[in-house]
Amino acid sequence: MPNTLSLSYLHTAMREWRRHLHQYPETAFEETQTAQFVADKLREFGLQVHQGLGRTGVVGTLSAGTSGKKIALRADMDALFIQEHNDFAHKSRHDGKMHACGHDGHTAMLLGAACHLARQPNFDGTVYFIFQPAEEGRAGAKEMIQDGLFELFPADCVFGMHNFPDIPAGQFAVKAGAMMAAFDCFEITIQGQATHAAMPHLGNDAIVAAAQLIMALQTIVSRSLNPADPAVVSITQIHAGNTWNAIPDTVLLRGTVRCFKPALQSQIAEQIRHLSATVCAAFNVSAKVLFNPENPGYPVTWNSEAETAQALQAAIAVAGVTGVDTQPIPSMGSEDFAFMLQEKPGCYLWIGNGPSANSCLLHNPHYDFNDELLPIGAAYWVQLVETVCHLNAA
Repeated sequence: MPNTLSLSYLHTAMREWRRHLHQYPETAFEETQTAQFVADKLREFGLQVHQGLGRTGVVGTLSAGTSGKKIALRADMDALFIQEHNDFAHKSRHDGKMHACGHDGHTAMLLGAACHLARQPNFDGTVYFIFQPAEEGRAGAKEMIQDGLFELFPADCVFGMHNFPDIPAGQFAVKAGAMMAAFDCFEITIQGQATHAAMPHLGNDAIVAAAQLIMALQTIVSRSLNPADPAVVSITQIHAGNTWNAIPDTVLLRGTVRCFKPALQSQIAEQIRHLSATVCAAFNVSAKVLFNPENPGYPVTWNSEAETAQALQAAIAVAGVTGVDTQPIPSMGSEDFAFMLQEKPGCYLWIGNGPSANSCLLHNPHYDFNDELLPIGAAYWVQLVETVCHLNAA
């Protein structure tokens, strides 16, 4: 049975891989060097390798035995547009980019699992190791699927894992149902009539209308939705004007919507449109509302029952019963792994990264993946493969 000790022989190698990737971060759909690094390692381990799905995605294939069982494991490879503030030796060498979400660690753990399984194929079936680009807001998973991911690699089920600060290091959290929220962006353009700041009565003030609309949008969750249904509407950008003494004719608002039910996504969208139209009409200005104008929204990350039970079994085998939280509070964050879970049954779990002290939160310029997790996460992947594709499987 795999455990952290049985994979400890790969710890040094995985740490070197992870820190190399951390030094050379690449953002969405630009992960060319990262993808080549991954592909070279997989070939070195003896896997069949396919490159180019979703532009820079990589899939490694490993088979053993005679079973027709097929399992897919996914790690994300992309970094963020964040200037790193760390000063350790493996800090980012690419200005304005860093691995602030631990995707370098995810990639290293899955590479470690591939290496171990290639050396000790104690399973019966086929494993697809999916290294995905562009998770951070650009829906790389969706592009890989559109490029034929599951036609070329017809997995029966698919699994994902993400590190999570403030869960004890090396412990896991997983449950069936919603793990991560659906996510939509919206953009509201308010069109008024410009005028001199000293003569507001001669124009139609889009800024005042925008201020009222921002407050009105907060009533969607508090007054239009069932209080038992979690949801968040956030305004994250306001753009208007460029001088002190003129009221501009246009205000641009941008924000996000997050919830756990597809029906709520539609309901919230309709309320945003309704409030934008009615509030702006009261100020004699107009509003144009767009949803997901640049990137696709993400669906709910929804874990299926049977596959969650398999993931739980593997996590307990690695971390013990007390090392797995089976009732985590779902996160309002979002994950494009949700697109894969729309195509195949599967499970997405969290591995604890330890305390978030000293600003060690995801998407923080001081963040760094906890290298002590590497053999634990790789052991989980190996145990999961052996659980799903156990020897003598039908």
